[in-house]
Amino acid sequence: MLLGFTLWLSFDGLAQSTAEPFTAKKAVYLELGGTSGVYAFNYSTIFHQKGKLKLNASAGFSMLIRETSNSRTFWLPAIPLELTAFYGKSKHHLEIGFGVLPYLDAGSFLDSETLEFKDKVVFGTAIPLRFGYRYQKPEGGFFFRVGYTPFFSSPIGNREEWTFMPIFGGISFGKSF
Repeated sequence: MLLGFTLWLSFDGLAQSTAEPFTAKKAVYLELGGTSGVYAFNYSTIFHQKGKLKLNASAGFSMLIRETSNSRTFWLPAIPLELTAFYGKSKHHLEIGFGVLPYLDAGSFLDSETLEFKDKVVFGTAIPLRFGYRYQKPEGGFFFRVGYTPFFSSPIGNREEWTFMPIFGGISFGKSF
């Protein structure tokens, strides 16, 4: 009983009755892994906040290098888009969300008429999920987040069926303002 009372006092002392409203609703950051798959430069904005809950939208850009078996190199764009909700009182938050990652991919494919390998650029898309931690001060400044980001890859481009990549994560660093 004494242990329960002590724990109740410690949590009661840490609890705040209201969450601080965010004045710094925008952020720019570099994400390694995560929604982009490899890396991306992102811009995000908080478009709704009520109490401890904030809703955020972000868009990014990345260029990936792909070399085919024919020794050709392609620079291919990827555009990670994400909606997240984060929950917390001041600067520490639980973050969950999902996104869409449209990208171009290149590979060598067998031409059934000539029986030769030809290089081809195809469109692909993935649906990443996010479960993680977000550090962002209400007044702005240093921004950090880390998360578990499994992917569903869609059956467009060079894929014939949905695939799930369960082991993936990401880390982001930047500035909110």
